[in-house]
Amino acid sequence: MEVRVVDSISKVPQHEWDAVVRTCSGGEVNPTLLWSFLHAMEESGSACPRTGWLPQHVIVRELPGEEADSDSEPAAAAAATATAAAAAGVDSERQASGASASTSASLGAPGAAASRGRLLGCVPMYLKGHSYGEYVFDSSWADFASRLGLRYYPKLQAAVPFTPVTGSRLLVAGELGLGERAAVVRALGRALISMADQSDISGVHLTFTTGEEWAALAELGFKQRLGLQFHWDNPGYESFDAFLADLKQSKRKSIRQERKSIEKAGLAVHRLRGGELTAAHWDRFYEFYLSTVDRKWGNAYLTRDFFQQLGATMPDQVLLVAATDAGSLVAAALNLVGSHALFGRNWGVADGRDVKNLHFELCYYQALDEAIQRRLPRVEAGAQGEHKLQRGYLPSLTYSCHYIRDPRLGAAVDKFLSRERGQIEYALQV
Repeated sequence: MEVRVVDSISKVPQHEWDAVVRTCSGGEVNPTLLWSFLHAMEESGSACPRTGWLPQHVIVRELPGEEADSDSEPAAAAAATATAAAAAGVDSERQASGASASTSASLGAPGAAASRGRLLGCVPMYLKGHSYGEYVFDSSWADFASRLGLRYYPKLQAAVPFTPVTGSRLLVAGELGLGERAAVVRALGRALISMADQSDISGVHLTFTTGEEWAALAELGFKQRLGLQFHWDNPGYESFDAFLADLKQSKRKSIRQERKSIEKAGLAVHRLRGGELTAAHWDRFYEFYLSTVDRKWGNAYLTRDFFQQLGATMPDQVLLVAATDAGSLVAAALNLVGSHALFGRNWGVADGRDVKNLHFELCYYQALDEAIQRRLPRVEAGAQGEHKLQRGYLPSLTYSCHYIRDPRLGAAVDKFLSRERGQIEYALQV
């Protein structure tokens, strides 16, 4: 097998990347892993070297005349060499300017990654000089590394930027047999370890992985971390009222009252799809996004161009739930539509136009109604929010894997993860 690292998703042909994404999870398609989504992140300036996200996508190809389960150690070592050069560029840039991983170092061979042989697997990954935009928090690990005299950054992060959505991080072509798939997973895992070991990089972090990847990477020495989100499972409801009928009377009454309050406030709610969305919609939504960021003292990671590109290149995977007052757009929630789930992403409201329960209507109830109409098995409403329990959502575990090179830091992380897991298990019980 040939293992390569490319410094832009544009260097992998879209049809090849998407073919792996569409088959790697038994036919379930996660829109955040599609080439167009990652390309929009990079090309819009949202996830790029300037913002501390240097693409390091790992590509595994089958060489002519070779079996997919052949030895991958030399190829993994070659990929590690390319990353070592990039890490050196990141470090020197950080020392010179104090910026976070701002570099234009080129990785691997230039040009497209469509060289020889079929694409067997890939990893969406970035070399980072900070921990922003990940939603699996490791700042305390970085602080402890500093006290040990260790350099925590740069680090390798296999993830979808700014997107706390579970999905495969070791993407393996679905047409491979079980033995071949296991070989490619091992090749990818070993490549990640080699990239850290042979570079001056503290470790590798795969966030919001699948449970299967979580178990497989543990066998290679990755540490296992759990998280908690709130998801809604659809057993096959025919209508929103059918969903309400399964709830306790007190919850059913509360939800109906909350939904009626939006109409009483004089607001109309619309679900806009694909071609219904214009550049003006996305410009207005970007204003809402910035307003939400300002109110929460957060960072505006996503650019205006990201939303424009998303609407232009992924119309079938985008749903905007909009609230209007006399025809004027005053609030909206962005969802991504997958083959098996609806993923709630961003929401915002015009300054001074927030109405009680509007967030619940746009982000939760409309998402459930849409999932029921589309017969989608679940809705993933994003991170945090115990208040979702009162609105039909239930806790769901998330998984992350972490390879830490330094044994002293690794021992401290083990203790941290043990305590954290105890807290999560307690939360699930109560």
